[in-house]
Parts: sequence; structure tokens; C-alpha cells
Amino acid sequence: MRLLLIAFLLVTFPLVAQKRPYDTVPNLPEHYWVRLEKFKKENTLPGKIVFLGNSITEGGNWRRLLKDSTIINRGISGDNTFGVLARLDEVIELKPSSLFILIGTNDLSKKIPDEAIIENIFLIISRIKAESPRTKIFVQSIFPVNETVEKFPMQFNNASHILIINDQLARYAERMRYTYVDVYEKLVDEQGRLNKNFTNDGLHLNGAGYQRWVEVLKSLKHL
Repeated sequence: MRLLLIAFLLVTFPLVAQKRPYDTVPNLPEHYWVRLEKFKKENTLPGKIVFLGNSITEGGNWRRLLKDSTIINRGISGDNTFGVLARLDEVIELKPSSLFILIGTNDLSKKIPDEAIIENIFLIISRIKAESPRTKIFVQSIFPVNETVEKFPMQFNNASHILIINDQLARYAERMRYTYVDVYEKLVDEQGRLNKNFTNDGLHLNGAGYQRWVEVLKSLKHL
């Protein structure tokens, strides 16, 4: 199965697969390594629900939001698809019952091509399927941003890229046997921006934004 998935990736994204000049792991923020050390010291039991991603995931108090003290938060502020791939061993060792992935926003801020981001997400999925086959994988859409708030200018002007990546993630869900979760449509306003009711800075979610996210997951019976 893993060889078939790798072959699929090579055929689908031949140029990206042959050359990967965008690896940002050497330049990840100090917070990334601090969080990894924290994870190593945690006494976590396998077989639980895991949320994996960047600052948007890290910022969620998932145990309180879901009223479940066993939820595991594996979000790291500033992380991107390369960083997730580099730390995936620790996540796989948890053998999650369900894994909710949200990643890609910080890749876009670094001008990493859409194809490279999609390939990395597919590589994350293929590794989990190969090494933790019982894990239910939920790949969540990249969330919209709102440039009118102007606190994170490097994250803006990416609206078209977000739509392209989300479209590909939705399109390949059945073929790669994961569940695509469209949270984007529940957070976006009529102008295609992150609804101001759900953010204080145009990028990260506020309390109402996290509540909406949880409502989406529950309405689809993923939790």
C-alpha cells in the first residue's frame, strides 16, 4: 500500500517529487523545538483523539472544548507541512483513534508552491496509513484569512492558493481514503474572508471561531 501511494505521488507531482528546495525545517522557530521537548515528557496513552497542526490548532483548548480530558493537542505555532513531516514519528507512536490535520497556512506565507504543500500533506497521510492503519484520518480545509485586520500581512494575498489546495484535498479524499472536512465554508464571510466574528487578528480564531469549528466537526459526526 505504501509503495502504491508513493507511486501515486510521483505520478501526480513529478516535478515536486524530484526536487524539494523548499524544506523549511532548519529555519523553524525555537518554539517548535520547545514544544517537541514538551511532547517527549508527556505521559500520553495511545489510541486517543489527536489534533495536529500549527498555531490555530495549538491555540485550541481541545479538552475543554470537547469535554474530554484525553484529547491530545499536537499543534505547534509557526509549523508547516515540512515541520509536521519531520515530527511525524511522535504522532504515529500515539496510534491515534482519530487524527484531525490542519496545516498549510504557514507554507503559503513562505511562498511554498501549492503543489509542494499538497504533496507534503499526501505524504503525511500515506505515512500514517502505512504505520498506523487503524487511525481515522480527517484532513481539514485550510482556513480563510482576513487581510482587513492587517496584523499578519505575510499571510494575506493567499486566498486563491487556499482555494486551490482545498479543492485538491477534497478531490483526492476518496482515492486516498481519508475524510475531507470543509471548515472553510463555515468560517468565511460573503467577501471570501475569515469572518470578523471568528477572529481578532485576521488569522487566528477567537473563542467563537473555535466553537464554530467544533460545531462543524460535531455536525458531521466526526466527534
